[in-house]
Amino acid sequence: MPKRQARAKTKPSRTAGPSVLVLLRADHEAVTALFDRYEKTKGMSQKNALAAKICNELKVHAQVEEEIFYPELRQAEGTGDVDDMLNEADVEHDGAKKLIAEIEASSADDELFDARITVLGEYVKHHVKEEQSDIFKAARKSSLDLKEVGARLAARKKQLKREFAKQA
Repeated sequence: MPKRQARAKTKPSRTAGPSVLVLLRADHEAVTALFDRYEKTKGMSQKNALAAKICNELKVHAQVEEEIFYPELRQAEGTGDVDDMLNEADVEHDGAKKLIAEIEASSADDELFDARITVLGEYVKHHVKEEQSDIFKAARKSSLDLKEVGARLAARKKQLKREFAKQA
């Protein structure tokens, strides 16, 4: 188990912009809406397009959490025992990434495509519920500067979306 570094409690942030928690919640809501749209979609090309959007949104979201939010939260003071929660979140991300790879390697005419999207949606809903109740609660109680982390997360997210758009 990594040793936490002691950090002084920071002053309230002067950073403009939303909290990291607001940004992550917005991502959760956006991808949930995409899953809902997918369930109502009939055409193969529309399903392929929505699935690609879902996968890209989740890849960006997971990467910014893993690169920025989770490490910062692990190092923050006042989080209680957040390591177990974050370890579980990392495992959930790994499972989602495997399904994303399977979805990206197939198409809507594959007989398992809809099932993969459904299971991915279930993984995401479970992850979101735990993250928003337990991990966000720990973040609010911690010494973490939520707006400063939010600013860095937003910038990295924008960069990743540009990178993924070039790859498409």
